[in-house]
Amino acid sequence: MPAEGIPYRPRAELLSFEEITRVVRLGARMGIRKLRLTGGEPTMRAELPELVATLSAIEGLDSIGLTTNGLMLERLAVPMRGAGLTHLNVSLDTLRPERFERMTRRPGLQRVLAGIEAGLAAGFEAIKLNTVVIAGENDDELEAFAKLAIERPLHVRFIEYMPFRGNGWSAAHMLPSGELLARLRRRWPLQPSGEDGPHAVVRSYRAPGFAGSIGFISSMTEHFCDGCNRIRLTADGAVKSCLFQAAEVSLRDAMRSGADDAELALLMHRALSGKWARHPSAEQLVDGQGRAMTQIGG
Repeated sequence: MPAEGIPYRPRAELLSFEEITRVVRLGARMGIRKLRLTGGEPTMRAELPELVATLSAIEGLDSIGLTTNGLMLERLAVPMRGAGLTHLNVSLDTLRPERFERMTRRPGLQRVLAGIEAGLAAGFEAIKLNTVVIAGENDDELEAFAKLAIERPLHVRFIEYMPFRGNGWSAAHMLPSGELLARLRRRWPLQPSGEDGPHAVVRSYRAPGFAGSIGFISSMTEHFCDGCNRIRLTADGAVKSCLFQAAEVSLRDAMRSGADDAELALLMHRALSGKWARHPSAEQLVDGQGRAMTQIGG
């Protein structure tokens, strides 16, 4: 979290539930089968279970996931599960209270851990933990995170530190996934799980006795752009075909100007046509003019 926090966005600039539902319904007709709610922080949105219930009723969707910082999860896990949420990701970069407060600019580690337990109790069969590894900041916690996957059905996913506007990225702070895997293999005989699909962005591993798994998202060192089939709709209605690309197409403005579904579909296709086969180097990306990650969501 940047020291200055996240700029306030007036509610009128954000998509309404009706507008979100319209875009998702159109996406499902176009072939989208998996939906994930991110943010910023999605649990800040009032009546979120109501939105999940509406989206889960859309024909064609196979799953609806949520990526959250976990601070509100203890209260929301049961109603979200009841509303139709199928998958849960929790962003957690440290298991140490003082470090958590420094990195997130607020206390709350125990609330996040309680939220994860509430998610398991609510019936989410496998909860994914998203951990961005930063050299000299939290890479001394690799084994502590990995141990979470031994006795519980938790899927710990170590993410390479990516350059976004204002996040303080430098090459010295980026640890390649290959190095992380080598370090963990000194402790456990991790082997590929064979569970990753053709468009997966994660490489998953297990060791004997693990209830969960260890995964690596190698955005910087092992490009998966040419197999990426993801598209993102921001909270204020812009379509992004890649996290790193500054280019956006506003569906919000089109909808509010009277565009019909055929016109919206054309705009979505236009955004998808701009997907990269391979993103630029980290050194080039760090100077990019796109949104900060806190404005895009996990």
